[in-house]
Amino acid sequence: MIRLAATIFVGLIGLAFGSFLNVCLSRWPEGESVVKPRSHCRACGRTLSWWENVPLLSWLALRGRCRTCKEKISWRYPLVELAVGGLWAIDTWHYFFAVQHLSWTAWGLLFLIVCLIGPFLLTWLLVALAALDADHLWLPDKLTLSGILSGVIVAALRRYFFDGSIPTPVTFANFFASPLMRDFWLGRFLAILAAAALVLLIRWTYKLIRHREGIGIGDAKLMAMLAAWLGLPGALLSFAIGVILGAIVALVMLAVPKSQRGPQAWAITKLPLGTFLCIGGIVSALWGQPILAAYMRYAGF
Repeated sequence: MIRLAATIFVGLIGLAFGSFLNVCLSRWPEGESVVKPRSHCRACGRTLSWWENVPLLSWLALRGRCRTCKEKISWRYPLVELAVGGLWAIDTWHYFFAVQHLSWTAWGLLFLIVCLIGPFLLTWLLVALAALDADHLWLPDKLTLSGILSGVIVAALRRYFFDGSIPTPVTFANFFASPLMRDFWLGRFLAILAAAALVLLIRWTYKLIRHREGIGIGDAKLMAMLAAWLGLPGALLSFAIGVILGAIVALVMLAVPKSQRGPQAWAITKLPLGTFLCIGGIVSALWGQPILAAYMRYAGF
């Protein structure tokens, strides 16, 4: 019962953070502050009332339109809120037993960062990057590069806390210089380089053959971020899922007659690979280990 209540509570908090993310997604591409001015209609500029800012419910109550100018409110708003809220709820359900007996000490708070806040941050980053790439074909450095740094730190804390052979208490020497942690830092650094190099190699090959850009540098940084959080196997699984999803979407769009294609048929010309990599990253973060284990069994390893 407590587990269910905690899951619902965190899911509702996730809706609020998803609502804030929508503000960021609307203003970042325009170079605007996410603090000022207050939330307003992007079409007519009217400042929104408090009840028009309730996550998900406001969009439903307004039937997806501004109540003043009747301009359509993008489906992105409820989708982003649902994505963050739903994924945070799944994370809470998944990691609940690891944190229910948490002691509110300095080490206990670090453990909380490893178990919950880390996955929450990864989810928020991936949803943000997926939406930005789908709308603007843009994967900003301020998200990917900060994501690489935070991913390495959270992964290192996870390795430290869950590997009983690493000496305690936590000290600078133990965290950075113990033999097993030295192996972690080296392995994670090589994983980040390998994941980025994979995309750069594909990018170079495509340019060599087609004589034009096919994959952006941002996709390589996104792959590096996935490797920082999930390790090389998790990043490669994310890449495989993303490529498969992208291929399916492209094939579906190609099957649509030209006369029925809308002006936003980006799958024909510029496929937002980063969006599909982010979806693959979410799947890999939540269910990557059982997927990889099942594959290893099927392949006979």
